[in-house]
Amino acid sequence: INHAKAAGVPIIVAINKIDKANADPERIKQQLSELELVPEDWGGDTIYVEVSAKKNVGIEELMELILLQADIMELKADPDMPAQGVIIESKLDRGRGPVATVIVQQGTLTEGDALVSRKEYARVRAMMNDKGQRVEKAGPSMPVEVIGFSNVPQAGMDFMCVEDEKKARSISEYWVRKERERELSKTSKITLEQLYERIKEGGKEFNVIIKGDVHGSVEALSDALLKLSTDDVKLAIIHGSAGAITETDVMLASASDAIILGFKVRPDLRVSELAESEGVDIKLYDVIYDCLLYTSDA
Repeated sequence: INHAKAAGVPIIVAINKIDKANADPERIKQQLSELELVPEDWGGDTIYVEVSAKKNVGIEELMELILLQADIMELKADPDMPAQGVIIESKLDRGRGPVATVIVQQGTLTEGDALVSRKEYARVRAMMNDKGQRVEKAGPSMPVEVIGFSNVPQAGMDFMCVEDEKKARSISEYWVRKERERELSKTSKITLEQLYERIKEGGKEFNVIIKGDVHGSVEALSDALLKLSTDDVKLAIIHGSAGAITETDVMLASASDAIILGFKVRPDLRVSELAESEGVDIKLYDVIYDCLLYTSDA
């Protein structure tokens, strides 16, 4: 939910398994309303659809509402331009090599096309649709498995088609160099120590993610931090929850250029390594006053 909100993406809620005897859609709506996803029939602006995938109930209505939302947002694509899209999953298949599941957002992807996704490139040898059938073309909004990548690409990255494989390889090599330079420089996205410099440069809003040992701590720290905001500088808490600092928290901070504040919680080694590679600053505290004092000083 917080990822969608941070990206400004509208949310449609599909409540599944309504065929079960103990199904309680109203309870789900109540719980999600507490997270600011208020149903339209309750006076909110979130679309809810009750479905049963097993019984094929509500699926057509869900599709119609998705298409209606796309129409209202004027989401359009040009099928005649070079393909662009996003990689939604990737893996190393023992028999087929690096494989990526992509969804085309613009243009049409065709067998033989050369494409690049940041550090990885491909010449499309084959494409498979969601039914496992081989296809020669994939147009806008169509997901396909692509075979032919140089290495396993990173999920979540954009891709685009280019003139030929030579151009794709050249772009890939450029990003490899840039990544190496970034690792050598070890510059983080933003740290608390850099807030003051950002403020002097005219920065207006700073994103913060709060993780605490219990919900009460998160709420208390959130309320206290928000009081530090002024007309010139605003602290925006884009996510707050109880529990350990996770990889998802780090990726949200990376995408939103945010700082993670941990209160009586710690990240494990894997999360710490991810934060370091993503340049995300994590600050840990056991006393709320220390956190407020540090933040206000910064």
